[in-house]
Amino acid sequence: MTDQLLPLRIYDSHTHLNDDCFYGDVPAYLARARHYGVVEMNMVGSNEQLNTRALKLAHQYPELHAVVGWHPEDAKDYDSAHRQQLVRQLADLAVVGIGEIGLDYHWDTSPREVQKRVFQDQLVIGRQMHLPVSIHCREALPETYELLRQAHVEDFGGVMHSFAGDAEWAQKFLDLGMSLSYSGVVSFHRAEDVHAAAKVTPLDRLMVETDAPYLTPMPYRGKQNEPAFTYYTVLALSDLLGETPQTVAAASFANARRLFKKREPHEED
Repeated sequence: MTDQLLPLRIYDSHTHLNDDCFYGDVPAYLARARHYGVVEMNMVGSNEQLNTRALKLAHQYPELHAVVGWHPEDAKDYDSAHRQQLVRQLADLAVVGIGEIGLDYHWDTSPREVQKRVFQDQLVIGRQMHLPVSIHCREALPETYELLRQAHVEDFGGVMHSFAGDAEWAQKFLDLGMSLSYSGVVSFHRAEDVHAAAKVTPLDRLMVETDAPYLTPMPYRGKQNEPAFTYYTVLALSDLLGETPQTVAAASFANARRLFKKREPHEED
């Protein structure tokens, strides 16, 4: 990583330094991220271990924020004890959102009805605690849309993480009040639906992410992703939208900061 870099300030709205492949060497990944202008990140959980790690990292490093919740693949393990634990974790001031939650009909690791029930329950918690939600959706756009609509997500806010729908679906989620976050997929030459979706996403509703260690952008596609590579997602969106990298970085940074607000001790949770 020896590129001539533009001086950008970037917020990786969805990454996983709490994952096993990063967790033993977090300072090194943070140093590389800073070198590329990635100065804030959301550590996103999905089960008991990754939620706990996300919180620990958020307490260790001021530029890291925790987003905790139960992923649809882990929904089968979510019970009343885990719900109580999640509510306690969400009261922590280092937490800025609930996630990643949603539906995954690709892997079907958890039964679909269980996924729906756990998703709906976490949406209820999001409303009660007035925390934004980070949504995982794979091969379940209609069902995800309907559950968000029924939950009136516009009242507490959320983002479609690594949005992979087309322009029509992008507009439907935008109409619900959701923001859309784009990962390295937007840099792929054949990702035509995602390109079209990005083009209809207003700058004030757009975010960037890595979802590291997954979805590595060009020119590093095929290698393990890391937060530093959010830089290349910003460049890809800049080319696609006809905006400067500075404009895309600044807009996505402001949007992430606005949705995932840092909570102050005097606020009631």
